[in-house]
Amino acid sequence: MKTKKIAMLGGGFIGDFYTHTLHGQRRQDRVQVIYSRSEDSAKKIAERWNIPKWTTNMEEAINDPDIDTVVIALPNHLHLEAVKRSAEAGKAVLVTKPLGRNAQESKEMLELVEKHNVFHGYLEDLCYTPKTLKSLESIKNGALGDILWVRSRETHPGPHSDWFWNPEFSGGGAIIDLGCHCIEIARNFIGKEVKPLEVMCWADTQVKPIQAEDHAIALVKYASGAIGQFEVSWCFRGGMDLRDEVMGVEGTMFLNHFLRTGLEVFTAVGEGDYVAEKAESATGWLFPVGDEVNALGYDFMFTDMFDAIDEGRSPMEDFYDGYIVNAIIDACYKSSKSKKWEPVELDIWRGSDEIRKGPKMVEFDEKYYLIKEEILPNGSKKLILKDKANGEIIQREI
Repeated sequence: MKTKKIAMLGGGFIGDFYTHTLHGQRRQDRVQVIYSRSEDSAKKIAERWNIPKWTTNMEEAINDPDIDTVVIALPNHLHLEAVKRSAEAGKAVLVTKPLGRNAQESKEMLELVEKHNVFHGYLEDLCYTPKTLKSLESIKNGALGDILWVRSRETHPGPHSDWFWNPEFSGGGAIIDLGCHCIEIARNFIGKEVKPLEVMCWADTQVKPIQAEDHAIALVKYASGAIGQFEVSWCFRGGMDLRDEVMGVEGTMFLNHFLRTGLEVFTAVGEGDYVAEKAESATGWLFPVGDEVNALGYDFMFTDMFDAIDEGRSPMEDFYDGYIVNAIIDACYKSSKSKKWEPVELDIWRGSDEIRKGPKMVEFDEKYYLIKEEILPNGSKKLILKDKANGEIIQREI
């Protein structure tokens, strides 16, 4: 494994979080230069994490001869420019979510990295949480059967940075901030080869005095017949709530990632300034996170990215995935205005075009399909069956 020498673009919350991950657990991969638009921020992060160089010149950071990997942790409106410079410099490039403000920006970024043949990774950490990775393994092993429905929820009181409250810079509100996580989580559970077809979305500005939506709910219909549902909000009080539910033909799965951590503390006086991301208070009942970068998937995400570079393969999440997510988000915004189902418009699609029509019929015997079976209180088994010839529904107790 080759040690990665990293340029971190971004001196805000996420850049600091990424650097914390990269410099933790005795990792050999190190941030060698930090870029920030603020000289003060660049100096502070360089000092905090013992980074040898800092700069307020993006091109200088990217083109540093010691650097082989660029991590982009900048505001959304700067992603395209940073990707263009990184790709032209021939550097591996990793970009925080969302990839772009819209599908057109993401498409340009995908075309840039493919044109220059550079490694590209989409830093979608919530697809890499330990619980998600274990769940995906179970699903791939057939534990739930065909996936029918995925609900992903992310809610909290709102972003840390001022730019994310301005849709000109961010591309939107809670949907582009949080919905991008939920959409990609659902794609992983449903199957990335399954095409997203159309979206129905409600979005509104309920609490915050902003120009973007602070609350949204959407349904994404997939070609397999599966539905991905997301619930996102910047109005939730009580910290950060990250939950997923997966329903398949053969089983169901529930995941709670963050709000209920298994560690519960009551304090009348407080324990410090920071408890966990988006925690609203340092007193009362608190739910600290034992290893936050691990619980949120950052460790596993960067390990996959760097292993993929070494092995010459694509990571679990790359720019193509980021583009698909942005295309679904575009349809969400369109639907929230039209109040109708809106198609997901994909100029680039590399999965299956198969569309499933109707349910799969489960054979019971030569005459009947099986609809349902259950154990009754008396210990016998009841079967609900459908006649293949005339469609009649019957019950049988055995």
